[in-house]
Amino acid sequence: MKYSDIEKLSDKDLVHHELRLERQLVETTFQLRTGQLDDTSTVGKIRKDIARARTAQRGRENSQSLGKNALRDQHRSSFDSTSTAPTPGSLESNKGFLQGIADRLGLGGGEEAAAE
Repeated sequence: MKYSDIEKLSDKDLVHHELRLERQLVETTFQLRTGQLDDTSTVGKIRKDIARARTAQRGRENSQSLGKNALRDQHRSSFDSTSTAPTPGSLESNKGFLQGIADRLGLGGGEEAAAE
């Protein structure tokens, strides 16, 4: 996301955007470590997006005379991590996190095994 697009977000949306990116970074790093990630530049791109979001947050905090991480602390409680849509290529879009790992290791018994 471009910095100009980030600046248009409300404070709450900006914090939620950063939190979604942090979750995505954890998932992508895990995929990288387990050999499931095809495009290794994705990790760097996500890290740069997080930096853009944090820069915008800090600028807003300074303009509002707030302390460091005040916006994040204020809006973090309203973040619902389950409502985030899975990104293309994420483990959630591949039959779930654990099923993706089981399939990768050759342990997956299909959806019947996941239901047990």
